[in-house]
Amino acid sequence: MNPIIETLKELNISDEKIAEVFQALTENPITAMGTIQSLGIPSDKLQALMMMLMTNPDLIKEAVDELGLDFSKVEQAKAKLKESQS
Repeated sequence: MNPIIETLKELNISDEKIAEVFQALTENPITAMGTIQSLGIPSDKLQALMMMLMTNPDLIKEAVDELGLDFSKVEQAKAKLKESQS
């Protein structure tokens, strides 16, 4: 199992909320961070989870694939983010 999904399950986050987080990550990674923060994860665990998400985008792709979501939307979101930063 993907370590991000595994961490969320260990924190008693429902499958529905996990899917919601990764759907948000595929559509708008910046907004997804707010979604993740709203899950009520203790700050030490939240910080570790955010670092995992930010430093290893391959884990996001693996989780998206595992959940059966469309990763092409992640690529589109990354392109939009780069545009907004230039």
